[in-house]
Amino acid sequence: MQINWTEERNLTMLTDYYEFTMSNGYFLNGMKDKIAVFDMFFRNIPDGGGFAIFAGLEQLVHYLDNLRFTEQDINYFRSKKVFDEQFLEYLANFHFECDVWAMEEGTPMFPNEPIVTIRGPVIQAQLVETMVLLTINHQSLVATKANRMVRAAGDKLIMEFGSRRAQGYDAAILGARATYIGGCGATACAITDRDYGVPAVGTMAHSWVQMFDTEYEAFRSYAEIYPDDCTLLIDTYNVLKSGIPNAIRVFDEVIVPKGYRPKGVRIDSGDIAYLSKKARKMLDDAGYSDVKIVASNSLDEYIIRDLQMQGAKLDSFGIGERLITSKSDPVFGGVYKLVAVGKDDGYLPKIKVSESVEKITNPHFKKLYRFFDQNGKAVADYVCVYDEELDTKNPITITIFDPLATWKKCTLENVYAKEMLQPIFQKGELVYQLPDIQQIRQHCKEQVDTLWEEVKRFEKPHNYYVDLSQKLWDIKQSLLNSLPK
Repeated sequence: MQINWTEERNLTMLTDYYEFTMSNGYFLNGMKDKIAVFDMFFRNIPDGGGFAIFAGLEQLVHYLDNLRFTEQDINYFRSKKVFDEQFLEYLANFHFECDVWAMEEGTPMFPNEPIVTIRGPVIQAQLVETMVLLTINHQSLVATKANRMVRAAGDKLIMEFGSRRAQGYDAAILGARATYIGGCGATACAITDRDYGVPAVGTMAHSWVQMFDTEYEAFRSYAEIYPDDCTLLIDTYNVLKSGIPNAIRVFDEVIVPKGYRPKGVRIDSGDIAYLSKKARKMLDDAGYSDVKIVASNSLDEYIIRDLQMQGAKLDSFGIGERLITSKSDPVFGGVYKLVAVGKDDGYLPKIKVSESVEKITNPHFKKLYRFFDQNGKAVADYVCVYDEELDTKNPITITIFDPLATWKKCTLENVYAKEMLQPIFQKGELVYQLPDIQQIRQHCKEQVDTLWEEVKRFEKPHNYYVDLSQKLWDIKQSLLNSLPK
């Protein structure tokens, strides 16, 4: 089959095959209208960090809002000879009718708390599992990594340069989007600028320099074409012996006489700290103290931090594979679990048990609150049953406890509670106004600023508490105690 790449893709079929075999089974068991509640959550923060960044909601919304099975899809299922014809008719007339709640994009999140909740007919809630996880896991991973690098850089610009190292087209495009949410200021990916408004930047590669007879000619030609936005790559041959001298010569001969100021130089190899210091002095001595020095070449948050500590004279960083792939910890382990089923008088909580205590799920249809102190700092998250209400307008006093070490208790006085899961869909209808990328990015910055510095440490960060309400904890223990001994 030949795919028409010019048409917008229908991703309804991007799911694991067993989702369909289970759904066929639900249908044949008369359960197609049975209400189920699923939570997405994660257990571990990438790179041993103190928090992660929720991202990917916009793409999840578009996916859920466009679910449909084509004639081609139905014929494919029929060819497998395992699906009931009435089930295939159900798919042919499929209409998404679930309720969806989620965090706002850019929000810091923590292990073992619901970040997306989907409630609706079990077949529908089950079929979307793969795309929920794929979409949120990927962008959250990259946004989290980006935020670590941005925090390491302080007030210096981080630019995403990783498209050619990404694991596929969507990973490059949406990964660049995620880095912007996490705090990066620009991307090299042109399509992400076109489609999502992430500012695209770029100057030249080493091939530009190599195409000319001399480095000087290459620099001069570029400066003549882009006199108002001239950043030169100075490490093709020798940074200090030719790169910087030729750049200065071109600045003197082309840029300044045209009435402009050069923007910068980029170093892509070698001892960045040493070279940047030498380059800075040479530029300053030539009267170009305003020219920025950009560093690239396999950087990450630790190298950036070390460069800062070593006094490197750098103004911005271009980061490729270690950002777009989150190379040091490349998998975000979000999971999607059934937590409740509907019954006439409410919900029947469900639990998944494991030999590993930390993998035992928190049952039931739930709410998530975040507590803020009088200074606006986040102090703890609180997971409770759906029918538990906290005052979100006035300060409250509440005692919380560690769900694994229950003797650890803390009374929070005069804190403000904020409900963290926003309604996105109601009975399949979109009720959430998607913010633009600038709003998401600003929201991320503001919310990360609510975290204590101890939570933001790269190594051994302070453990941010996600506690259960007494009611939810009691329900969980009751389910565990009811299991066969």
